[in-house]
Amino acid sequence: MKSVKRVKLVALVLILFVLSGCASIGPGAMSRDRFDYMGTVAETWKSQMLQNLVKLRYGDTPVFLDVGQIVANYSFQRTLTASGNANIFNTGPTNFPSSIFGLSAQGVLTDTPTITYAPLAGERFARSMMMPLPVSAILNVLQGGYPVEYVFRLTVQSVNGVDNRRVQLRHIRPANPEFYSLIKAFDRVQSSGEVGVRVEKADGQEKLALIFRPRVNAAIAQALRNIQNILGLDPAARELRVVYGVVPANDKEIAILTRSILEVLTDLSWRIKVPEAHVAQHRVGPTPEYDMGPEGPIPDLIRITSSVDRPENAFVATPYRGHWFSIDDQDVSSKRLFTFLMFLFTFVETPDRGVAPILTIPASR
Repeated sequence: MKSVKRVKLVALVLILFVLSGCASIGPGAMSRDRFDYMGTVAETWKSQMLQNLVKLRYGDTPVFLDVGQIVANYSFQRTLTASGNANIFNTGPTNFPSSIFGLSAQGVLTDTPTITYAPLAGERFARSMMMPLPVSAILNVLQGGYPVEYVFRLTVQSVNGVDNRRVQLRHIRPANPEFYSLIKAFDRVQSSGEVGVRVEKADGQEKLALIFRPRVNAAIAQALRNIQNILGLDPAARELRVVYGVVPANDKEIAILTRSILEVLTDLSWRIKVPEAHVAQHRVGPTPEYDMGPEGPIPDLIRITSSVDRPENAFVATPYRGHWFSIDDQDVSSKRLFTFLMFLFTFVETPDRGVAPILTIPASR
């Protein structure tokens, strides 16, 4: 009766295989795909940002393509074939039962993700790239602990008429030396925690103010006096109104003229180290000289270099015109600045107002 037992065993295997097909592949796919897609979107976003910085350096047109939607579709098809032949009452010379069994199974997993891309163009491009950053966003970033040097040098064009460096089409105007002294003094006050931001809403508008503690140590008091002297503020004021503009209305107000994202990118792009051959061929302009501060040349916020071969140890790299442009993975300062730059984009994200996807690519493998 061994053949009977073998038939039962085969039947049991078939039942278990069919039942196993009832289990969903979704949970396992989610734990894998969520991190895979997240990592890929992050890496491509970094490469796109660097590519556009390089394009601006060469006077090329920046193009931003957002990933609007990712839909992952899975299907798993199974095919089972079983056959058996048992001769239990064999009366042949051997007098042993004989049996023949056959079993085949086939499974096909289909993965067809649909990825939707939406280019940043038209009115949405103008709102996102050309509009000045909100002053409230600048203050919130400072309150969140981002260094004053990052925030002011990237996003602020002037404070009470004290100008940051301005990158224009034909030339670059250096910053006022007082601007870097202002950054140093604000950095000292920010590090001490002696300043806070107050946001109030009245008549549908936000009213912003910087609040300084009435009692501070001698070092912070000196930094506050430097800020007051540079900006022409009332020395007795401990609450200063912050507005958008070039010139303050009185000595208890700080007028901040913010930059647009396009101005931020253009300024950063001029510090990219381009190949000397491209400069000699007039494909791109030479890298401008450093600004001069009270203590000498002002170093770059970010270091982006070029090479013929793809760098092996790169935080982000992108090809352009036969060269690779990259940020070294060991350059922590440049990596942090680049991450902060991408973070700034969250302040200018605008809704698409229900616009249909421009490009949808179904991909299968």
